[in-house]
Amino acid sequence: MASPKPFACTVLALFFAANLVSAQLSTNFYNKSCPNALSTIQTAVRSAVGKENRMGASLLRLHFHDCFVNGCDGSVLLDDTPTFTGEKTAAPNNNSLRGFDVIDNIKAQIEGICPQVVSCADILAVAARDSVVALGGPTWVVQLGRRDSTTASLDAANNDIPAPTLDLGDLNKSFSNKGLSATDMIALSGAHTIGQARCVNFRNRIYSETNIDSSLATSLKSNCPNTTGDNNISPLDASTPYVFDNFYYKNLLNKKGVLHSDQQLFNGGSADSQTTTYSSNMATFFTDFSAAMVKMSNIAPLTGSSGQIRKNCRKVN
Repeated sequence: MASPKPFACTVLALFFAANLVSAQLSTNFYNKSCPNALSTIQTAVRSAVGKENRMGASLLRLHFHDCFVNGCDGSVLLDDTPTFTGEKTAAPNNNSLRGFDVIDNIKAQIEGICPQVVSCADILAVAARDSVVALGGPTWVVQLGRRDSTTASLDAANNDIPAPTLDLGDLNKSFSNKGLSATDMIALSGAHTIGQARCVNFRNRIYSETNIDSSLATSLKSNCPNTTGDNNISPLDASTPYVFDNFYYKNLLNKKGVLHSDQQLFNGGSADSQTTTYSSNMATFFTDFSAAMVKMSNIAPLTGSSGQIRKNCRKVN
């Protein structure tokens, strides 16, 4: 058989390139296959956040911890089995991630109207957006069409999710490894304007670091003893803990970052200028956060025939 002519090779290349593009995410993916998917997710998220404001931060964090481990593929939702170890017991997740029951509820509702059409990974992406909106934050258009992984990685969860002890350079590197810029990192860190942190993750900061407001340190010590209470929680933004706003950045300017990694965004380094801008201009923060969330949500999705649409988000089909 003769070798393809150069023109034929070019046509083939364009054909495969076009199909690669078509396999990527789109904003109208479920318009025909499950037109009520987005409204169903939104209603469920509003209900969950209405019952417990903290759930908004928990659902946002689930999406983040999913995307940073081998892409936005729903792997974080898989339960351990006798023959399989998932990501839930990884150091950044164990006794920390929550909201799985909310995702289960949403998935059950979606399966009731469109069986095996909407992926758990997409539910996470939409629920994260709807959680931010429910707490007063910005909205953005979520691109859809992710499929669910059939595997998970405990090692990647332990290694790829940025630790609360990281310095600025390592934070930038951690996000850069996922295709996210320093600007994206500073904007996405603003998610800490909602949510809680465990004592074990800020104990060293309040007892050993000097670039912390003394009144904040004293307040946090009351709920975080020097040697006990690892799982006691405190808000990351004590000013408005259940409102998605720019007080996280205002706090940093006053040395009121709860985590070591938080205060790195205003500590005499390259992040100071952007943090200062966000502290005084919430609209700019909202715009940058929305754009960064779209980028993060597009990290290495499974599309086309890769992966599967799980019937139950906790286990492979």
